[in-house]
Amino acid sequence: MSETTTIQSFAFGSKEINYELSFQDRKTLGIRVYPNCKVKVIAPFDTPDEKLYSKLREKAPWIIKQQLDFLSYHPLTPPRKYVNGETHLYLGRQYKLRIEKAAANEVKLFKGRLLVLKKENTSPKNLLTDWYREKAAIHFEDTLKKVLPLFARYDISEPELQIRHMATRWGSCTTKGKVILNPELIKAPKGSIEYVIIHELCHLIHHNHTKAFYELQESIMPDWKKWKERLENTLN
Repeated sequence: MSETTTIQSFAFGSKEINYELSFQDRKTLGIRVYPNCKVKVIAPFDTPDEKLYSKLREKAPWIIKQQLDFLSYHPLTPPRKYVNGETHLYLGRQYKLRIEKAAANEVKLFKGRLLVLKKENTSPKNLLTDWYREKAAIHFEDTLKKVLPLFARYDISEPELQIRHMATRWGSCTTKGKVILNPELIKAPKGSIEYVIIHELCHLIHHNHTKAFYELQESIMPDWKKWKERLENTLN
C-alpha cells in the first residue's frame, strides 16, 4: 500500500489542534511537533480510528506544550518604518532613531539615541540591519565563550557559531554541533541572549525537550524562566 496523507483536526478543551495524518507501512504510531508548530501524525495502515483518537487525546497536553515552547522562539517584532523618533531595541533597551544626512555612512549610539548617518540615496534600514548583524556577531561570540565553561563536565567542543535570520526561531543547533542564532536576538536583554545560547548548548547534550534536557538547563541557569519571559515580553 502507498502512503496516504490528509489534514485533520480535533478539539481539546477550547483549543483546536490541526495535524497532518499519514498512514505508512510501520508498526508504531508517532506524533511529531515541528518548530513552525505544525503537528504530524504517522500511523500504521491498519490503525483503528478509536485507537488513533485516543492517542491524540492522551498526547494533546504534550502537543500544546511543545507548540508553546516553539512559539516562545518566534520573533514577532513588529515591522519598522525607519523614520526619526521611531523606537528601536538594542540589548533590551529602547533607543529613539535619529537619521541625519552625512558624507559617510555610520550607525552609533549617541546620547541615548540610535544615530544613523547616511549618504544620499542610502537606505537607513540596510545600514541598521548591517549594524545589528555586526553587533550580534561580536556579542554572541563573547557570550558563547562566557557560558561554555559551565558545560565543562559534559566534554563538548566549542561549537561553530553562525548568524542567520530565521523566520520562526531565535536559535537552533545542528547534529554536527553548529549553533545558529537569529541576529534579531541582539535586541533582547543580555540575560535572554545567554538563555537562548545555553538552551542550544543543552541541545548538544539532549537533542529533544525531555525531562533530562530541562533538568540540565535548570542546573546551568536556574533563573532561565525569568529570562525566557523577558525575551517574550521584550520582542514579542
